[in-house]
Amino acid sequence: MKRLRFNQQEIVFAVFAVLFLAFSIFLRGFLTPENMLTLLQNVAVLGILGLAMAIVVIGRGIDISLIAALAVPPGLVLQMVQNGHSLPTALVTAVLLTIAFGLVNGWLIAYAEVPSLFATLATGLLLAGLGQAALFQLDVVQWSDGMKGFERLGQGTISGIPTSIVMFAIACVVVAFLLRQTRWGAYIYAIGDNPYAARVTGIPSRPIIVLQYVVAALIGCFAGLVMAASVNSMPTRIFNSTLIYDVILVVVLGGIGLSGGRGGVLNVIIGTLLIGTMLNGMTIMDISYAGQNLVKGVVLLLAVITDSFLNPRNEETAQQGDI
Repeated sequence: MKRLRFNQQEIVFAVFAVLFLAFSIFLRGFLTPENMLTLLQNVAVLGILGLAMAIVVIGRGIDISLIAALAVPPGLVLQMVQNGHSLPTALVTAVLLTIAFGLVNGWLIAYAEVPSLFATLATGLLLAGLGQAALFQLDVVQWSDGMKGFERLGQGTISGIPTSIVMFAIACVVVAFLLRQTRWGAYIYAIGDNPYAARVTGIPSRPIIVLQYVVAALIGCFAGLVMAASVNSMPTRIFNSTLIYDVILVVVLGGIGLSGGRGGVLNVIIGTLLIGTMLNGMTIMDISYAGQNLVKGVVLLLAVITDSFLNPRNEETAQQGDI
C-alpha cells in the first residue's frame, strides 16, 4: 500500500481549517459579519506584505525594512495632501521615494555585499527615523479632504467582495505572473537555489537582486496605501510593532523555505489565512499583547526549526546570499 504523504502547505491549510472551525463553534463573536470584515481587511494587508517578503526570501534574502516601506511613503502621501499638494503629486513622490529606498537596499546587498538582514534592518530604521523626524507632523497622519475617493482602495465592496481582498487578489495575480511567467522570476528561483551556479550560467545576479528589493518595497508601499485607505489614517509608529514577525510567520509557515529557491503565491495565501485567523482569535479572546507575542514567538521558532529540516542548506549553496 502507498503511504500518504502531505507537504507543508497541505498541513498548514488543514490546521487553518480546523482552527477556523473551532473558533467558529466555540469563540463567541468570531463568526459575526463585523469580525469577518475586520479579519478580511487585516488578512489583506498581511497577505500583500507576505507577497513582498516571498519575492525576497525565494531569492535567498530577507527584508526587515518592509514595515518602513508600508508606513513612510503612504504616510507621506497623506501628509503632502494635508499640506495642500495634489494627490497625484503626492503619489508620484511616494513612489519615487519607495523606488529609491528599494535601490539602496538592493545596492547594499548585491554590490556592497552586506547581509540582507543587517542591510534592511539599518535602512528600515533610517527611513522610519526620517519620517518621524522630518516628514510627519504627528505620529498618526490623518485623512484629509484632498484624499476624497481614494478611500475606495481599502473600503467598500466590489461585487460583494471587500475591496481590500480584491487588492490582495490583484497583487497575488501580478506576483504569480512575475514569478512564474517572466524571465526575471525564473532568475530569482535560480539565484535562490544556487547563487554560484546562477552566476556561472550567465544570469545577471546583482541587477536581479536589486530589482527584487525595489519590487518588494513597491509592494510594501501598496500594502500601506490599502491599509491607510481602510482606516482613513496612517499610524506611522506601526514600524515599532511586531508586524514584521507576522509577515515572516506567513512566509515560513506557508512553506517558502528560508534557504531560497522554493515556494510561491499559494504558500503566501495559505500562511496568511492561518496567521490572520490565529491573530484574530487571540484578539477576541482578549489575550494580552505580551501573551500574543509569546504565542507568535513559539510558533515562529517551531516554523523555523521545521523549515531547517524540510529545506536544509548544504555547504555548496550556503556560502553566498545568507540572510
